Amino acid sequence: MKRLAWASAALVFVVHAIGNPHYGFFRDELYFIICGRHPQFGYVDQPPVTPLLAALTQLGGHSLFLLRIVPAFFAAAGAFTTVLLAAEFGGGIFAGALAAIVFLFTPVLLSFGMKVGADEVGLWTWPLLAYLIVRITKGADPRLWLAAGAIAGLSFESKYSVLFLVAALGAGLLLAPQRRALRGRWFAGGAAVALAISLPNALWQAAYGFPMWELLEAGQHGKNVIAGPLLYLAQQVLITNLFLFPLWLIGLVWLLRSSAYRFLGYAYVVLIAEMIVFHGKHYYPANVYPILIAAGAVQVEAWTARMPPARIAVAAYALVLGPVFVPFSLPLLPEATFLAYQDRLDDVLHIPKTALATEHGREQAALPGDWADMHGWPELAAAVARVYDALPPEQRSQAVAVASNYGEAAAIEFFAPGVPVISGHNQYWLWGTRGYSGNVVIDVDGDCGAKQHLFRHAHRAGTFNAPYTIGWETGVPIMVCRGINVPLAQLWPEIKHYE
Repeated sequence: MKRLAWASAALVFVVHAIGNPHYGFFRDELYFIICGRHPQFGYVDQPPVTPLLAALTQLGGHSLFLLRIVPAFFAAAGAFTTVLLAAEFGGGIFAGALAAIVFLFTPVLLSFGMKVGADEVGLWTWPLLAYLIVRITKGADPRLWLAAGAIAGLSFESKYSVLFLVAALGAGLLLAPQRRALRGRWFAGGAAVALAISLPNALWQAAYGFPMWELLEAGQHGKNVIAGPLLYLAQQVLITNLFLFPLWLIGLVWLLRSSAYRFLGYAYVVLIAEMIVFHGKHYYPANVYPILIAAGAVQVEAWTARMPPARIAVAAYALVLGPVFVPFSLPLLPEATFLAYQDRLDDVLHIPKTALATEHGREQAALPGDWADMHGWPELAAAVARVYDALPPEQRSQAVAVASNYGEAAAIEFFAPGVPVISGHNQYWLWGTRGYSGNVVIDVDGDCGAKQHLFRHAHRAGTFNAPYTIGWETGVPIMVCRGINVPLAQLWPEIKHYE
């Protein structure tokens, strides 16, 4: 089974290595890189692991390929662990192969492995945490709790949503006979390891007034689309492939009916309930699905044990229909070809674009939000750089670009490093004015504070447009503002924008 696990990991890695580095850098990827260039124990909107990994890939210069090798690695590790988990559930070669196929073609998991993001590490760590706990409950060395604690801590330093998984797993264990595994010094030791790894970031958040909590609260009041319980459950079906989701659903039922693994079924139910109650985005719990996929593959293997033709039919079904949604998770198709494919699929499936919306306005772009946000950034940076370079030398020496959001700011800093840039958005606000007075400002997507009469002189130096960009990054004005009436340092607290 280990050979199959390695083969599955290699296949997933190769698919991502070939399919990932297209279109361009994603908005958040640019931001992660810039954050990682300022190493800290935490950031306003994220723990440190993903930014540090992103920045490391760019030490030798700009490379989209090297950047996206990172999520490709975690996707491969996730496939490897999913196959091992299927084996731990009692599955054989067919179960492992089916689990690997469905893992590969599950859109949300494919997307996590496609671009750098906070969810990439969970592709590996969430199923690995379940794998370790399953082994412990079956009588393996309880010292594995130390490894489980380390994995939980690493997950926390990647994305805070692992807290919901840990709570769900704890609830599942307490509701099942396997609660006995929570007794003893090794479980306590594992908890201590998790806390020790998580502590630096937790202390950083505390030192800055828990900005992540402030950000999440702001997102609930205007930015995020809040899905009701029924829509949230429907979204789980859509993000896990309309054709392949029955496998994880079978896995959920199998887990709930299994005395040995029922705690995992309980954990899934609790996790989804947590997400609904706290209005999590539909993809927040998605790294739990490899666990259910592995379980479902074991059940299907058992059903078809004496029916080789049925196994061939199941594998063929997964291989034929699984790739239908791949162009929505891997940037493989040229833009025009993708749009034609999207229109054709819409004519057949009639899935509203708003069904999977997580933030207001993202569905307004011609391309899906992720694809749109991979376009226009070098061009925006070049447009700002032209305005900056056109300033007289005495003005250029004190000029700074002010971006309306971290995507614009990071793009300028990454693609036009000669242009100083600040922003009031998230981590950029915490970095402050960087010593600039604000007397000469290049205002990107702003109006020089016209209503407040903030500057004595203002004129529009340019307008940024590029095909396929996200809706609100089209028609962006680039203003030059001179003669600030209030020192920028005095204004800074007012332009704080955590969202």
